[in-house]
Amino acid sequence: MRIIKKLFKKIPLFFQLYVKMRYWYYAFNYCFCNRKKLVIKHYKKAMKKKIDLNNVTTFNEKLQWLKLYWHNDLAIKCADKYLVREVVKERYGDHILNTLYGVYDDANEIDFDKLPDKFVLKVNHGCGYNIFCKDKSQLNVSKVRKELNKMLKQKYYVYNYEWIYEGIKPKIICEELLEYKENGFPADYKFFCCNGEPKFMFIATDRYIDTRFDFYDLDFNKIPVKQHYENSQKVIEKPANFEKMIEISKCLAKDFPFVRIDLYNINGKIIFGEYTFFHFTGQEKFEPEEYDKIFGEMIDINIK
Repeated sequence: MRIIKKLFKKIPLFFQLYVKMRYWYYAFNYCFCNRKKLVIKHYKKAMKKKIDLNNVTTFNEKLQWLKLYWHNDLAIKCADKYLVREVVKERYGDHILNTLYGVYDDANEIDFDKLPDKFVLKVNHGCGYNIFCKDKSQLNVSKVRKELNKMLKQKYYVYNYEWIYEGIKPKIICEELLEYKENGFPADYKFFCCNGEPKFMFIATDRYIDTRFDFYDLDFNKIPVKQHYENSQKVIEKPANFEKMIEISKCLAKDFPFVRIDLYNINGKIIFGEYTFFHFTGQEKFEPEEYDKIFGEMIDINIK
C-alpha cells in the first residue's frame, strides 16, 4: 500500500487529486465527527500507542489535552501571523518585530513593483505557508499569486484540530527576508515555555537545506535528545545576548500553559519569529523516548 501511495504521489495530476481528497476528508471529520475520538485516533496512528486523556503525563499527551480542553482568545490573536504584531508590541516593544512591507486580503492586491528585490510572503492562518523570494527578477508573479490565493482558502486547522487557527481571518503578509551569511537562512531559536516560564529550547539550523535540531537547557548545555531532525555536528556558540532572549520569551509567554516562542538572533539583533502552541501538533516522538515524559512534567495543565 505504501509503494502504491508513493507512485500515486509522483504523478502530478494524481498528486493534486490526492491532496484535495485528503483535505476534504479532514474537513469533513472536523465538522461532523467527534473531536475527542479523532484526536485519540490520530495520536495513536502517529505515535503508535494509545492515549488516556484522563491521565496525560508526557509532553505530546498534554498537547492533545490542550487541543480539546483549553481555550484562550488571546492565543488565537498570537497565532495570527499579522495580529500577533500588536501583542508583541504591547508586551515587549515593536523593536523586535520584523519589517512589514504589506498586508493583503487577496494576492491580486500585491504591487510587486513596490516590493524590494528580496522578501517573504506568507499567509497568517497556518503553518508552513511561505514563499521566499531572493531575486524578484526571477519571480513568476502569476504563479505566486495563484499559489497565495490557494493558501488563503486552506483551512489549516482541520488537519490536526488546532482550534487556534480557526478564528483567524486569512490574510497575506509580506515581510523582510531574514538572511545570514552567504544568503543562508538564520538560526531559529525556539524556547519551550511552560506556564509562562522558559524551560528549554532548541536551535534549528540550515533551514530548508539540511535542517538540524539541537536541544539545550537554559544554561546552554546541550540536551542529548532528537526530534524529527538529526542533531547537527557543528559547535553552536552561545549568543552574547542569550539572557535577553530568555527574558523576551518569558515576557511573551505569560498567560499560557504551554507555548513555543521562536526568535532569531542576527548579528546581535533579536527578531521575533512566531508563537507556536502545538509543537509538531503533539505527534512527534522524542529520542530517547524518556524525554517525552521529562518535558511533559514541566507543563501543569491544571493552571488556567
